[in-house]
Amino acid sequence: MPDRSLLIVSHLPSDNLKRLGAALEAGAGRCRSSIEVLHKPAFGSTAEDVLKADAIVLITPENLGYMSGALKDWFDRIYYPVLEKKQGLPLVSIIRAGHDGTGTERAIRTIATGLRWRWVQEAIVLRGDWQESWLQDVGDLGEALVTALDGGMI
Repeated sequence: MPDRSLLIVSHLPSDNLKRLGAALEAGAGRCRSSIEVLHKPAFGSTAEDVLKADAIVLITPENLGYMSGALKDWFDRIYYPVLEKKQGLPLVSIIRAGHDGTGTERAIRTIATGLRWRWVQEAIVLRGDWQESWLQDVGDLGEALVTALDGGMI
């Protein structure tokens, strides 16, 4: 039974976003450890998932200058049940933005600040036209997060 876990909460409506989610999971799997990696869609994830997590990654597209409605719905459902119990939860976000990404980043940062979650790195904002190199970058992030969790660094 794993001692610790990484929760990935995502909204992946496009093929390329699905590829990003898969790359993150694959990267997390490259690390030989006892860390459990649980990837759930935003509409399918619950406060119980967050309560069991030792770190979290959020993946969302930017929609109309904001996070996806699915991720906002997830925040609405988990906010109060986890507020007092998961302060300091290590967090990373990945935002797929065609142009800007700042509205989505600001919104996620505001909510995470209210939850008192701890950023382990700046938000990753993938701007502009699709780049295949993002898959490697996101995979490397997954591997680094699991390594850091396994080593007690986060």
